[in-house]
Amino acid sequence: MNAKPDAAASEHAWETSVSSWVDGEADIRAEELDTPYGRQLWDTYHLIGDVMRSPDLAIRPSDRFYARVSSALDAEPAIVAPSPLVRRHVWRNGLSGLAVAAAVASVVWMARPFFFAPDASPSAVPIMAQADEPDTADPELADYMAAHQSMAGAGAVRQVSYDGMEAR
Repeated sequence: MNAKPDAAASEHAWETSVSSWVDGEADIRAEELDTPYGRQLWDTYHLIGDVMRSPDLAIRPSDRFYARVSSALDAEPAIVAPSPLVRRHVWRNGLSGLAVAAAVASVVWMARPFFFAPDASPSAVPIMAQADEPDTADPELADYMAAHQSMAGAGAVRQVSYDGMEAR
C-alpha cells in the first residue's frame, strides 16, 4: 500500500525535474533520463513545446470528439446551491438616519456663530477708517471723466457711490 504514494511522489519529482531542465533552471542529468519513464517524459515535454510553437503540428479534434465532450457536460448534474437569505437589517436603516442627523447637527453647530449674534457685547468696537475726500473741484477733470465713462459703456464692474455714515 505504501508503494502507490511513493510512485506518485516519484513521478511528480520527475515531472518537476524535467520541467526545471527544460526551463534551464537546473542541470540535466543524463543518467536520470535513461529510464523509459524519463525518456517518455522528456519527449512529451518537447512535443508540447513543438505544438505550442507550431499549431500545424497539433491534431485538430473531430466534430465527434466535441459532441462527446458536450454530451458528457450535459450529462453531469447541475449543482444548484440555495441562494443566501436576504435579511433586511433594521438597525442599518436606523444607523443611516442617525448619520444624517449627526451630519446636520455638526453643520449647525459649526455655522452657529455666523448666523446667530452672540449675547455678549464685543470686547473691541471696530473703528471706521478715515479717508480724505477726493479733489473734484477741477472742472476739466470732471468733464474728462464723464466723457470717458459715457464712451466706455456698462462694464463688468458696476460702479456705486457711497455717502458714508450719514445715510444710516
